[in-house]
Amino acid sequence: MKIELKNVCKSFNNVNVIDNISLNFESGNIYGLYGRNGAGKSVLLKLICGFYVPTTGEILYNGENLNLRLEFSKDLRALIEKPSFFPDLTGFENLKMLAKIQNKISDDDILEALDIVNLKQEMNKKYSKYSLGMKQKLGIAQAIMEKPKVIILDEPFNGIEKETVEKLISYFVELKKQDKLIIVSTHIKEDLEKMANIVYKVDNGQMYEEIKL
Repeated sequence: MKIELKNVCKSFNNVNVIDNISLNFESGNIYGLYGRNGAGKSVLLKLICGFYVPTTGEILYNGENLNLRLEFSKDLRALIEKPSFFPDLTGFENLKMLAKIQNKISDDDILEALDIVNLKQEMNKKYSKYSLGMKQKLGIAQAIMEKPKVIILDEPFNGIEKETVEKLISYFVELKKQDKLIIVSTHIKEDLEKMANIVYKVDNGQMYEEIKL
């Protein structure tokens, strides 16, 4: 998979939040985006996911501009900002409902994802009873359970205990070896240094200091 951003700008109320970004993301890499809150990381990820359409420029998925057809990439899953699920359903039930959209994975795949994020013991608890960290774990589980080619994660480790963070970092490194494309944003650069092989600093809607680790 190759995602190309070509002269991408995104404006709100005539203010550029993303300012003329051109870069490529390719399979077999973990890309890290770091920067202060409000730097434009989340907006950039929403553009890549197709949640926003660029004000100018284009985003290509394997050479195709899906925005022109108002389509989303079927090979991409994401966790952007705070996850939201049905409060009266359990963690497992929420994932089961999402899995029915494409109906391509089994209950065992869902259970595997819950185990990876260390949430299996709480999978039968209602989402309304989940802590911040548990909600984050469920958000990551929905992003990985269908084993997509592209995974996009925005501040994924908020509220998650160190043991699980280390486990997830190891898991993402293994996915990279399987030719997956992973993009992770955070304001904590140290987390990226443990898993990303290409890191960008985002500031005022621009990308700086590409660092190959």
